[in-house]
Amino acid sequence: MKKIQVGLIGFGTVGSGLAQTLYEQKERLQRKVGTEIVLTQVADIMTDSLPEQFAGVKLTKDAGDIFSNPDIDIVVELIGGMEPARTFMLEAIKNGKHVVTANKALLSVHGKEIFEAAVANNVEVGFEASVGGGIPVIKSLKEGLVANRIESIMGIMNGTANYILTRMTDEGVPFDEVLKDAQEQGFAEADPTYDVEGIDTAHKLAILMTIAYGKHVHLDDINTEGISNITPVDIEFAKEFGCRIKLLAISRNHDTHVEARVHPTMVPNSHMLANINGAYNAIHFTGDTVGNVLLYGLGAGMMPTGSAVAADVVDIGRNILCNSINRVPALSYLPQHIGKPTITPMSELSGPYYFRITALDKPGVLSTISGIFSKYNISIKSVIQKSRHELDPVAIVIHSHVANEDSVQKCIAEIDALDVCTENTVKIRILTDNK
Repeated sequence: MKKIQVGLIGFGTVGSGLAQTLYEQKERLQRKVGTEIVLTQVADIMTDSLPEQFAGVKLTKDAGDIFSNPDIDIVVELIGGMEPARTFMLEAIKNGKHVVTANKALLSVHGKEIFEAAVANNVEVGFEASVGGGIPVIKSLKEGLVANRIESIMGIMNGTANYILTRMTDEGVPFDEVLKDAQEQGFAEADPTYDVEGIDTAHKLAILMTIAYGKHVHLDDINTEGISNITPVDIEFAKEFGCRIKLLAISRNHDTHVEARVHPTMVPNSHMLANINGAYNAIHFTGDTVGNVLLYGLGAGMMPTGSAVAADVVDIGRNILCNSINRVPALSYLPQHIGKPTITPMSELSGPYYFRITALDKPGVLSTISGIFSKYNISIKSVIQKSRHELDPVAIVIHSHVANEDSVQKCIAEIDALDVCTENTVKIRILTDNK
C-alpha cells in the first residue's frame, strides 16, 4: 500500500515534536492508518543536521525542494509568522500538496486566502494545533458539534497569561515580577506582547468563530485588551467579590451579529473557567442541542502541539488512502456557504463592571463620583473605600449592576478628568451567564 510521505518546514520546538511523535508512534499509527507515515524531508535554514533517529530523512535549507518533491503528499509548515509562511503554504497548495500548520497568526489574517486556494486546488488544510495546543478543539467544533448552532464561545486560550494571573492570584506577586520569572522558566517569550496583550488569544478566537459561525472572521474584527495593567490590588478586590481574574476570549451569537472580544474578566468562583489555573487552557462552547461543553488541557509545548499536528497528518493520510479528499470541509461549512461576519460593536454590549477609581480622600469626592455614575444611568451595586490619611490617594471600588459599554466609557472619561483623581480608572468586566 502507498506510504504517506511528509515534508516538514521548520525543525524548531514544534517541528521536532512532530518528528519525534511520528518516530515514537510509528507502529501504532501504522496499525491505525493501514500504512506507514514517513517523514521524508525537512527544510530548515538554521539546522545543519538531524538527530540520529532521522538518518534517512533528507535535510535542505530550501523549502522549494519540498514543494517540487513528487513523493511528498503533505507539507507541514511550522516556522510561524506571516512571511515566508504564507508564501510557502500557497506554493505548496499550488503544487497540489496538502498542508498542515499550527500558525494561528497566519490563519487569523490570511486564512480566507489560504482556504480558498486549497478549495481551488482540491487539497486539504489541517490546523488543529493552531488553537489549544494538544486539545482537540478544532476537530470537536467542526465535527463533534456539527449538528449544533453555536450559541457562545468562551475560553482561556493563552497559557502564559493564565500562568501569570494564577501566580498573581495565589501568591500576590506583581505582574512584572511574575512575567520575568515566566521568561526565565521558558513559559513566556522574550517579547511577551502577543501573550500578555491578548493578541495570541484573539488569533485563536478568530479561527474558532470562523468555524462556529461559517463567517470569515479576521483578527481586526476582535476587540482586544491585555493583562499588563492588572495589579495585585485588583486581584485582591476580585477575591472580595468572590471572583478570579482571567484573560477570556468571548463570542456570543445573536443571529444577525456576533460578539468578538478578548479582555480581562472577573470570573465568579462558581464558574468552571475560574478554576483553570497555571499554563492550562480551557475552551467552553454552548450549543443549542448539546448544551455546555468544556475542553481542557495544555495549550502549548513541544509534544502536546506535535500531537495535534500529527493528528492532522493522520486525518489527511486516511483521506488520501480512501480517495476522500475534503470529505470534511476545512471550516466545517461548505465553502459556498461561508460569508462575511457582522460584529457586535463594543459600544452596544452590556454587563456588570468593576471600577477602581484612585482619588484624593476629601469630603464630597464619593458623592461627586456617584453623581457621575447616576448621570450615565449606571446603577451601583456596592462600594468599597479603603480609607487612609486625608489627602492621600485612596481606592474607591465600585461594583455596578448591568451597564452599557458606551455609557461606561463616557462615565470613566468624566471621572478621570476630575482634579481629585490621581490615576486613570481601572475597569474590568464581570462575567455573567451565557445568555
